[in-house]
Amino acid sequence: MSYEPPTPPADLPTEMVTTLNEFTPERLRDVATYAEELAEHKEREARLEEEADQDEVEKRPDDLPDNVPAKATITIKEINDNRYYYWQWREGDKIKSKYKGPVNPDE
Repeated sequence: MSYEPPTPPADLPTEMVTTLNEFTPERLRDVATYAEELAEHKEREARLEEEADQDEVEKRPDDLPDNVPAKATITIKEINDNRYYYWQWREGDKIKSKYKGPVNPDE
């Protein structure tokens, strides 16, 4: 081990380097432990978020229009004795719908 103090990373803010230099070895070890655990936590959260985004993309039906959210479900509405499919989803307190097509395309 060198007798010279370590060189801080260039992108570390000067205020942080100054503060760290004032800490005792015990406090620095606590900071190092916390920083490592925090880094692992943030990496895990980012990974989970990325996986959730990937799952949403994978679950999106092929025939889902671009302006309809992936959470939309298909419902059947009857109008004048004819049945139609609609995409339906909730936005806040409102239920939104978008026409998909007739239940029986031969009608």
